[in-house]
Amino acid sequence: MRYKYPTEMVCSQIISFDLDDNVVSNIEFMGGCNGNLKAISKLVNGWTVEKIEEYLLGNLCGRRPTSCADQLARAVRKAYEEQKKGA
Repeated sequence: MRYKYPTEMVCSQIISFDLDDNVVSNIEFMGGCNGNLKAISKLVNGWTVEKIEEYLLGNLCGRRPTSCADQLARAVRKAYEEQKKGA
């Protein structure tokens, strides 16, 4: 299923991705550091929600309390939890 996540406190505005059980794919960031976010999207494509959290959750951007990578980890967890409730 395709999910869209509105980000908070980062340069990107929306993260969209597909979630099939706990596997994340087709990640797209709207806004933000284009090259870096394309690279992150390619690197974590096909990873599980848990693996994305393990590597990206808690990464910060400068003085901000989050980052685009951290927001991705939060987004996939939220989508996964919503998916489980609907099942």
